[in-house]
Amino acid sequence: MKLLSVNVSLPKTFVYDGKSVTTGIFKEPVPGRVMVTRLNLEGDGQADLTVHGGIDKAVYAYDIDSYRYWQRELGWDNLAYGHFGENLTVEDMPDDRIHIGDVFQVGGALLEVSQPRVPCFKLELKMEMVGFSRQFLASGRLGFYLRVLEEGEVGAGDIIARVKTDRKQVSVRAVARLLYFDRDNLDKIREVLRVPALAQAWRDPFEQLLAKGTS
Repeated sequence: MKLLSVNVSLPKTFVYDGKSVTTGIFKEPVPGRVMVTRLNLEGDGQADLTVHGGIDKAVYAYDIDSYRYWQRELGWDNLAYGHFGENLTVEDMPDDRIHIGDVFQVGGALLEVSQPRVPCFKLELKMEMVGFSRQFLASGRLGFYLRVLEEGEVGAGDIIARVKTDRKQVSVRAVARLLYFDRDNLDKIREVLRVPALAQAWRDPFEQLLAKGTS
C-alpha cells in the first residue's frame, strides 16, 4: 500500500443550480510533506462543519483503482489526483479490503478507519453531473474516512502499513451496502455495531434500524 498524492483545499464559493455554494471539495495535490492534525490536514478546510470534518472525518482516502473504474465507466481520461475530494489518493486500498477499525501508519501519522464516505450534491457539483451521487453510491467505491490517532507529516510516496485490524474485519464496502441496500439484515447490523471504531454518525442509523426491526 502506498500514498500517491496528498490533496488539500480551503473552501471556495461557486454557483450551483442558481445558488451560491461554499465547498472544500476542489482538492489539489500539494508537494512536499503535509502535517496531519487531529481535525484535518494543514492547508485544508471544510465549508459545512455540520456534515463535514470533525474527529471521525478528519482525513478522506480514495483508491487509485477506483479512478481507473470511473475513467472506464465515464469515458474520461482527465481525472487528476484529488478529483473526488479526497485528501489522500492511495494505492492497493480498495473498499472491500479495508475494514472499519483498521489502523495504518502513514509517514509520521497514525490513522484509523472510521466510516465510508457518503456522497452529496457537492460531488455532483465537482463532477458537473446531476445525479452522480447515486451512481457513486451504487458503485460501492466510496472511499473511507480516517480519524487521527497520532498527528504527523505525510507525503506522496510514503508506504502505508496496516498495524492493526479489527477482529470483526467488516469492510468499508460491506458497511455502506448494509445501510443503503441491505437494511433488513439485522444480524449483520448487530455485527457492525460491535465494531468499536465505527463512527457515531453511522452507528445512530444502524441502531435505529435495529430498534425498528425488533420492536
